[in-house]
Amino acid sequence: MTRIGIVVGSTRPGRRGRAVAEWVASVAAQEQPEADFEIVDLADFALPLLDEEQPALFGRYGNAHTVRFAEAVSRYDGFVFVTPEYNHSIPGALKNALDFVYAEWNNKAAGFVGYGLHGATRAVEHLRLILAELRVATVRTQVALSLHHDFTFSAPTEPGAFTPGAHQHQTLSTLLADVVVWSRALQPVREGALA
Repeated sequence: MTRIGIVVGSTRPGRRGRAVAEWVASVAAQEQPEADFEIVDLADFALPLLDEEQPALFGRYGNAHTVRFAEAVSRYDGFVFVTPEYNHSIPGALKNALDFVYAEWNNKAAGFVGYGLHGATRAVEHLRLILAELRVATVRTQVALSLHHDFTFSAPTEPGAFTPGAHQHQTLSTLLADVVVWSRALQPVREGALA
């Protein structure tokens, strides 16, 4: 069965990413039953700032936290990255996690669910460039959730409950189907890289 990790890209207290990832997992369970989707919350790994002596490209990980994270990433055939936009880019925690390992990301597919004032479109643009260097194939369709339209506000400046618009469901459905198809298509490439 194709395994897809739903990566929660923010570790900030009060983040909205976990609720968004749970929505992604819920829609995936209904619409992609032939694939196994699991939430991969970066907060659960508590990765420090990159502290490996050798570049990840060499695959010689010296720290237990890196080995644990590498094992988790390697289990998946593809990913859906759930990311907010911080200062026109991705959160530092997500960039740090991407830099920790290398081969474990290679030859897999990825899609994006961004959330922010402008749907995290600029963060996703940066993430696409980073993933290209990690040899990850990204799908075209992306979900851009607006803090103004897809979250209710509990105070004037504080987004509350996550309430995605109905149109977001169809976009997410297309994204999930694309990630599953591309993850399967890249399986021979992954197997060839391991041979």
